[in-house]
Amino acid sequence: MTKKDFPRIHFYDQDFVDIYDKTWAWISDFWEKSSENRTIGGKFFSYPGASEVRQEDAIYSSFFLVYSNRIFPANTTLDIFYSKQEANGAIRWAYNLATGDPEYTPENPEGVGPPLFAWAEFNLYHKAANKKRIKEILPIIDRYTTWIDENFKAENGLYRAPAAASGMFNAPRENAAYPIDFNCMMAVNALYFSKLSEILNDKDTSSRYKRQYFSLKTRIESMMWDAEDGFYYDLDADGQRIKTQTLAGYWPLLTEIPNYDKAERIIAKLQDPNYFGTQHPFPSVAVHEQAFRENGEGYLGSVFPHLNFIVIKGLERYQQWALARECAVRHLYFILDSMNPEGSRQRGSLIEAYLPTKEGPAAAPQTPLPASYGGIFPRRQYLTYDALSTVCLMVENIVGLFISLPRKTVDWNIPNLEIMGIENLALKKNLITILSGKSARGWEIHMESEKLYYFTINILGGKRKTLPIPSGKCSMQIDKL
Repeated sequence: MTKKDFPRIHFYDQDFVDIYDKTWAWISDFWEKSSENRTIGGKFFSYPGASEVRQEDAIYSSFFLVYSNRIFPANTTLDIFYSKQEANGAIRWAYNLATGDPEYTPENPEGVGPPLFAWAEFNLYHKAANKKRIKEILPIIDRYTTWIDENFKAENGLYRAPAAASGMFNAPRENAAYPIDFNCMMAVNALYFSKLSEILNDKDTSSRYKRQYFSLKTRIESMMWDAEDGFYYDLDADGQRIKTQTLAGYWPLLTEIPNYDKAERIIAKLQDPNYFGTQHPFPSVAVHEQAFRENGEGYLGSVFPHLNFIVIKGLERYQQWALARECAVRHLYFILDSMNPEGSRQRGSLIEAYLPTKEGPAAAPQTPLPASYGGIFPRRQYLTYDALSTVCLMVENIVGLFISLPRKTVDWNIPNLEIMGIENLALKKNLITILSGKSARGWEIHMESEKLYYFTINILGGKRKTLPIPSGKCSMQIDKL
């Protein structure tokens, strides 16, 4: 195998391996190339047939493209948005492919998108270790943050942004003036901008953004947390909590905002069938809410892979490894079963949104779709969302590998020993293979690498060990750890 191949996944359920492999084949259909009738050139990630390139596609796709062994560069779509920055710092949510012009909607007149560039770049850094890139893009994100502050930050310290900026187009949030998810996205932006500045040893900028993070965290805690319900809510124009529980209330986990007592309360709702603990985790609206629809109807109960990704990454922040993996496995089984409910999975396709209580695609909403949907919901093969599950969650939560190239570390968090692993994953110029299996001597982990790195195995039953892994082939017996 060469470095131009995709990394191979090993797992005891071959269906999981097959959908992972197929996703890479499907991504080639999303990989746009230069065209004579387009202003935006180069190679980038975009939904086939779309007339624009979208900010959420650029950001979310970077999290799974980093595992393509650089066959599909994870940064090129992000770079389109950086190149479009205006003099006032603005970057808009979408740009027309033919003209290169920004796009606006009545629901989002300023064209603001999910402000998650810093988070995406932090993840890219740990997969590519490109410090030069951080130095180039931080001033862009800094100006972008200033533009958002100047246009959307209110006197109370929270952000008054359109709900359309964070998606969830028909969720029961009509009166939300201060969306919990957008405010948490800005906290994520500040948190990871601070971390990126630390990498450059820019202590002043790091401290400035850390202060922004803690300031926003304090306001979210004091104004959006409801102690009686144990949940985070949107606020209306008067600063009053809108007591409708949607999955947007789980963004604070990713942002590391709640203390462990508060986190336990909202995490418990993920396992409660009256809230978000449906058979297919997690519905976009709590089951007990009047607005909840069993057939999904857009954001009235559908299961969206990108929101599941956010919730599962939030669970990681609170060391809920076993629950995160359990939910990822259940989610992927429902994706597989939904590909062709009549029988063979081979002829099916991935979809944008799923039913919360059984397999199958979610129903379209009764209300008109946003113009950007082209009259179609759920969209087929919407890999911006789906590949987060079939690639990213597969590597990081089901197999359980967490990689940091600059630290030269690979952490493997597994709840129990199974036949699984990854083969020929490129860490820059280093190909690594990590596989677990059972032999006559018991459970062993076999590893192969071209360079030294540090490997931490964390078996959640109680064993944890960090070892330097030399170049070449080696193995370790679990019983002797």
